[in-house]
Amino acid sequence: MGLYAIKMPDIGEGIAEVELVAWRVQPGDAVAEDQVLADVMTDKATVEIPSPVAGTVLSLGGVPGQAMAVGSELIRLEVAGEGNVKAGAAASAAPRAAAAAAAAPVPAAAPPAPAAQAAQVERQPSVPPPPSPSPSPPAAPVRSRAPGERPIAAPSVRRRAWELGIELQFVPGSGPAGRITHDDLERYRSTRGQAAAEAGAPGRRQRHGEEAVPVIGLRRKIAQKMQEAKRRIPHFSYVEEIDVTELEALRGELNDKYAATRGKLTLLPLVARAVVLAVDEFPQMNARFDDEAGVVTRHRPVHLGIATQTDGGLMVPVLRHAEAQDLWAFAREVARLAEAARSGKAARDELAGSTITITSLGPLGGLVTTPVINHPEVAIIGVNRIVERPMLRGGAVVPRLLMNLSSSFDHRVVDGMDAARFIQAIRALLEHPALLFVE
Repeated sequence: MGLYAIKMPDIGEGIAEVELVAWRVQPGDAVAEDQVLADVMTDKATVEIPSPVAGTVLSLGGVPGQAMAVGSELIRLEVAGEGNVKAGAAASAAPRAAAAAAAAPVPAAAPPAPAAQAAQVERQPSVPPPPSPSPSPPAAPVRSRAPGERPIAAPSVRRRAWELGIELQFVPGSGPAGRITHDDLERYRSTRGQAAAEAGAPGRRQRHGEEAVPVIGLRRKIAQKMQEAKRRIPHFSYVEEIDVTELEALRGELNDKYAATRGKLTLLPLVARAVVLAVDEFPQMNARFDDEAGVVTRHRPVHLGIATQTDGGLMVPVLRHAEAQDLWAFAREVARLAEAARSGKAARDELAGSTITITSLGPLGGLVTTPVINHPEVAIIGVNRIVERPMLRGGAVVPRLLMNLSSSFDHRVVDGMDAARFIQAIRALLEHPALLFVE
């Protein structure tokens, strides 16, 4: 048997280090050739690291959340043959002993894994054991009250009942004339708590403990990117209300006629079409700003970022050459990219290179948002939800479908007047949807 050390591979694109996101194997596991050993994350995507050989895991080279340099030891295996780790007998004895310890069965009472490898850590405060119950004196006779009879209790009892959220009319009293005492209150409280527990109700009980969730992997990348965007870009937002009644009517007609053969259209392809046409008039919006070099690069193609929510967090797959897509091709490509992002199968080049971004929360979009610019872009278009509201048209109150666009811009290179004119151009296209098809 020999030892085989697998190094962190060079993933390309000049990347010097990656973040270890998750292990797919543990010490003692048998692995096959090409089996995935770990997930690592670059600045752009999550990458699976396969095993080039079959063997048994001896040791792991890091913990989730750790940055690892390209070329550092990722994992060590025991393999048939000589392996690729050369060492003397004394040097190889230690890893083999470690291998035996790692492969040995773990006792049932084994200590928990280190906190750094846990996805979530639960800390419970030290609570002294409850005192041994002492025998209680026999309960005094309890007097029941007639319906509607006002309960009798001292002010301190009433205050305590109010603090506990207890209605005194439900508490039997054992004092003179049925007076409710503190003991009656505590007895009722404990009885009610037990009944609530038996019924599965949460009751009013104190909660203790806290949960520490390591910010690693995609969530760390999102945090870093948002922090960088807000730190470097002076945002300003512009909100405009748009009447999408005619647009929604057109979308309904297109779906009635073409959904069976071309697929169903959502609102997003129509908004994207309006953005593509508007940037022809305002090319400074379809741009990326290198603030270190002091250069704004205006792009002729529209590589449209589509902010997509995944289980791991927000990702922005890129629809390239949106200017060349018709509505249905756009809808199909957006659906494909969103599915690839949510399943973790998006390629690195599908998550980079956008020139302007659209973000939407769909029906949860609220009335107004303040989206964060996708650095180093200079503009982001935020789509809010559609609501039906009354409007005055020709002196009559009529119901209309209204939607806000909440968009943000980089004030270093985009002036407020230009941003307003840009959004007004999008508004004109969406409120007169026939213009979307005029070349």
